[in-house]
Amino acid sequence: MTQTTPSGPIQVPAATVAGPPDDGAPHQTADAPPPEPPSGREEAPKEHRARDAPASPLRRMWLWGTAHAVDDMYQGLVPAVVPYFVLDRGYGYVAATGLTLAAALGCSIPQPFIGLAVDRRRLDWFAPAGVALAGIGLGLAGIAGPYPLVLALIFLSGLGVAMFHPAAGKGARETAGDSAAAMSVFAAGGSVGFFLAPVLATPALMAMGVGATALFIPPAVLIAFVMLRKYTRAAVSAAKPREGADRWGPFAVLTGIEVVRSLLWVGIITFIELYWIRHLGSGHAVAGIALAGFMLGSVIGTLLGGRLADRFGAVRTTRIGGVLIIPLLILLRVVPDQYAALAVALAVGIAINIPFAVLVKLAQDYLPTRPGTAAGVTLGLAMSVGGLFAPAYGLIAEARGPEGVFTVLCVVPVAAVVLGLFLKRP
Repeated sequence: MTQTTPSGPIQVPAATVAGPPDDGAPHQTADAPPPEPPSGREEAPKEHRARDAPASPLRRMWLWGTAHAVDDMYQGLVPAVVPYFVLDRGYGYVAATGLTLAAALGCSIPQPFIGLAVDRRRLDWFAPAGVALAGIGLGLAGIAGPYPLVLALIFLSGLGVAMFHPAAGKGARETAGDSAAAMSVFAAGGSVGFFLAPVLATPALMAMGVGATALFIPPAVLIAFVMLRKYTRAAVSAAKPREGADRWGPFAVLTGIEVVRSLLWVGIITFIELYWIRHLGSGHAVAGIALAGFMLGSVIGTLLGGRLADRFGAVRTTRIGGVLIIPLLILLRVVPDQYAALAVALAVGIAINIPFAVLVKLAQDYLPTRPGTAAGVTLGLAMSVGGLFAPAYGLIAEARGPEGVFTVLCVVPVAAVVLGLFLKRP
């Protein structure tokens, strides 16, 4: 621009006279390069990036895993409590096995039907109500008087377990998403519960008798309260409903594999201590360590299976578990030393449970619109079928001893390997 002075006109750069921009931006000269346009993306502070990072599987699933452990602890308490009904109440063997049957009937048969109901309606409260019923029913059974009342309470405890699994399996899958590792935390909780049941119950029952079952009511009530507080409808409604066609053929194959796994599980946990005592010549303490080692391996195997499935795929991981268990069972059968066999028992527990969480997730992948039904069948009905074969194992043990049972168990996994060949990718 031109400015007039007493000495004449002078040419002055416009930028020298121009005032600061209206938005308060820093003053720039005409020669300065223009500011770069904003990229629309700013670098987030480190603390924000850490906060926005996806939570670890354990952090996401701790509530579901803990609730599953508490729920299945009551399922595992039944065989631990039954001998004390015989000792303290004078129940005969028929009456004692009636308690076991009541728990099995309450737990297994209703689960698929509860799963159907959970899939049709939002029955989220079934999970906390189920674990509360499982604990209260079993807890009151030890202080109840008449046998019919004890029978009814144990049946209700089993029904509570049946209520929990489909609703919790559906909710856990919504929280886990497609992560098999996250789903394995939920599945491992059940193994932890079975493991803790005799560990916690035996000292209390020895000290207080069968009435000690009342001590196990508070954990159920507490975890039910926490679930009602944490697992809100708002959180669940945020989960997108899964879509796709239900594939009943592959689901039937998977159910067959779960049945085979159930046959193995029941045979091992029923006779592993007797195998150590009567075949390997150990004492009761070492036999108890063998059972504990197998249960510990089951927890490790469940978590390991989830990791393997995320890396190699669910179908391949299921096949790996089926193949691994055969040589390990044969090794357990032929190892003559009671202490060396402990390491094999741990390995058997790992191998048998590698497919556990994977099968639950895979079942829900095959039935994307029926996650509750899938969980009810895999966690309930199929897992309970093995108990129906317990008398057959008993006949084998009477004829050939516990070593005869383990000889038969070496052959059983072959059926799972064959069925695994027919599994399809979801």
